[in-house]
Amino acid sequence: MLTRGDIHDPELNRLSITVGEVTVSPDLKVATAYVVPLGGGHADEMFDLLKRNKSELRRAVSKGLTLKFAPELRFRLDETFDRLDETRRLFAQDAVRRDLED
Repeated sequence: MLTRGDIHDPELNRLSITVGEVTVSPDLKVATAYVVPLGGGHADEMFDLLKRNKSELRRAVSKGLTLKFAPELRFRLDETFDRLDETRRLFAQDAVRRDLED
């Protein structure tokens, strides 16, 4: 939806947003999307725009579902990429490489 520009907000459509994961509560009433803006900048702006368009996003998501109720959408910053960078940095350290080779 975000890539295709299905949401009618030019400000939101100009941002490139990656949705890394979506988790759903056991009762299917809440969906939490873990998102990050391309390049990692403008996170505050991204969250403001997603919040402003939450009802339209919820409506668009519900069109593709066969649930009785559309889930409430929540957005959280996806920190997976930051953790990956930190893991790579740790593995690149001489002491860690030496321990892994032994």
